[in-house]
This record gives sequence, structure tokens and C-alpha cells, in this order.
Amino acid sequence: MQKLGAPKTVKTSAYTDQKPGTSGLRKPTQVFLEKPNYTENFIQSIVSCVLDTEKTFANKTLIVGGDGRYFLKEAIDIIIQIAAANNVSH
Repeated sequence: MQKLGAPKTVKTSAYTDQKPGTSGLRKPTQVFLEKPNYTENFIQSIVSCVLDTEKTFANKTLIVGGDGRYFLKEAIDIIIQIAAANNVSH
């Protein structure tokens, strides 16, 4: 298991083409690789929406699923890092 460092704030801009569906954010992999912080923006926006209603992630568990497509492992790593930075307990 990889040890995570201290959270850092990254200034970024919104992407207007991020419109999630029932299966998450569907885009060609190239989009995720070429646009800076594309995946991070999407994940943080979801976390921020949940925090608007829940107020805290203390004593909460985040479950991440996937279907084995390309870039899934990288996306899960990003999700774990953002979840940890937002104090998700498990």
C-alpha cells in the first residue's frame, strides 16, 4: 500500500464538458490524460456535493467500483488521494 503525503491545494479551472451519467464520467481516455486535473476536478466536485449535504466524512466509508476499463487503476488512485484529503475515514 502506498503511503500518502500531506494534502495539497491545486488551483484549477472547471471543465464544462463534464456531465456524468449513470456510469460516471464517460470520455475517451485521451481526454483524461491530456486535460490537466480533469479526473481530479470531477472527483472533487462529487466529494464537494456530498459534503454540502453530509457536512463531514468522519466515520464514513467510501466504496469504489469499476469495470476494468483502461485507466481504472489510475482513477482509483486519484479517488483514494482525494478522499483522504477530504478526511474520508475508510
